[in-house]
Amino acid sequence: MRLLSILFLIFLFLFSACGPDPATQDLLEQTQVKNVLTQLFVETDNRNWQKVAECFAGEVLFDMTSMAGGEPTTMTPQNIVDVWDEGLKSLQAIHHQVGNFKIQIDGNGAEAFCYGIESHYLPNETGEDTRTFVGSYNFHLSKMDNIWRIDFFKFNHKYTAGNMNLEGA
Repeated sequence: MRLLSILFLIFLFLFSACGPDPATQDLLEQTQVKNVLTQLFVETDNRNWQKVAECFAGEVLFDMTSMAGGEPTTMTPQNIVDVWDEGLKSLQAIHHQVGNFKIQIDGNGAEAFCYGIESHYLPNETGEDTRTFVGSYNFHLSKMDNIWRIDFFKFNHKYTAGNMNLEGA
């Protein structure tokens, strides 16, 4: 019986020393990528700009052309949070809801896609207190120092509903 216990412990040690199998490792990486994307949206809603900035690599190819026109631009995390802070500061509440994640891991790179709905709320005299953006997102993330960071961000605008002039109402 004692020999069986020793053999079992040796087996556990060897199994754990080899690390997770590739499928399990892929699921762990996908979960880490999803956690970064979730942090991005939750902390934007919380206006925790430091936590938002931590989601990004040092340079991000940023593409909002489906809404704003123009060309994609390379931005720093600080540039991004400064623009978002300025654009969102007058709103009483912001709410992002994301889902339908598709994540592909390729070594130290990851492609991610998700649907997204963003709601803005600002009470005003018109009674038209909300504006909603609906679309999807494409991301590329790179693993740097064992941490996933977004280095490509693209919003694919489908439609906007509600008060288009929310801040000026």
